[in-house]
Amino acid sequence: MPNQTYAAPGATDTIVAPATRTTSADTGPITGWGAIQTIRTQLAVTTVAGTTPSLTVVVEDSLDGVTWWQLATFTPATAVGAQVINIGKPFTDRLRWRWTITGTLASFAFAVTTYTE
Repeated sequence: MPNQTYAAPGATDTIVAPATRTTSADTGPITGWGAIQTIRTQLAVTTVAGTTPSLTVVVEDSLDGVTWWQLATFTPATAVGAQVINIGKPFTDRLRWRWTITGTLASFAFAVTTYTE
């Protein structure tokens, strides 16, 4: 994915647009987090299908855009629902949200949003 810039303090942003997904992926690097002190990020799962489906979403940061380090992980989702996690400094100016989908013919409709301070 192309490099994206987000994260104005006090803003709510859609990081992963609502859609149905069947494969693991990530947002690609998103820059502009340097002035942010706290990120409140929400995972909203609206549909789940398949046999033993599981969705794990991880927030990562990187100093160089090559090596990524885990900041926070949502509890693996296996049903419709929402989760919120708060991430405080320190983190770098470059973040990404990465998701892993497992299960037989698994699919999830989900979105990720953030509020920043």
